[in-house]
Formats: sequence, structure tokens, C-alpha cells
Amino acid sequence: MSGGVVAIVIVAIVTSMIVRLARIRAGFNDHGGRRHGRGQPLLDPARPSPRELELQREVEDLRERIHVLERIATDGRRPQALADEIERLRDPQ
Repeated sequence: MSGGVVAIVIVAIVTSMIVRLARIRAGFNDHGGRRHGRGQPLLDPARPSPRELELQREVEDLRERIHVLERIATDGRRPQALADEIERLRDPQ
């Protein structure tokens, strides 16, 4: 009989742990409310997501590369020669 009681207690403990983990993953704290204050979601929509931050860094990197390429393309050239070449590229006839 004592083995049955122990099994029931173990099942109850495991069940409560599973429910608790599920609530934590869903964003609820141990007291039934949302984490991070009054019902606010885990991710703040006003703040950029990690993916958005990664994309912002990538765009900045690409802008810097373009700036370097522009500098390489224009260094050492006379302004008029550069303007003439740009015009030729615009009108490829």
C-alpha cells in the first residue's frame, strides 16, 4: 500500500513540474500573471528583435563597404573625367 502512495505523490510532483514549465514557457510567472509587469509580453514591441538588430548591423556594414568602393572608384580621378564616365554609363547607346 505504501508503494501506491509513493507513486501517486511522484506523479503529482511530476505533473505540477510539467504544468509549471509550460506556464513559464508561455510567459507566465509562478503567480499566474505575466512576467515583466502588468500583462506585458516577453518581447517588447517597442524594442527591436535580435533579428532586426542583426539586420541593422548588416545594413551598416554594407553602407560602409559602399562608401569604401565609392572612394576607391573616385580617388585620383579628375572630376570632369569622372562626370563624363558617369554620363556614358547612364546612356549606353
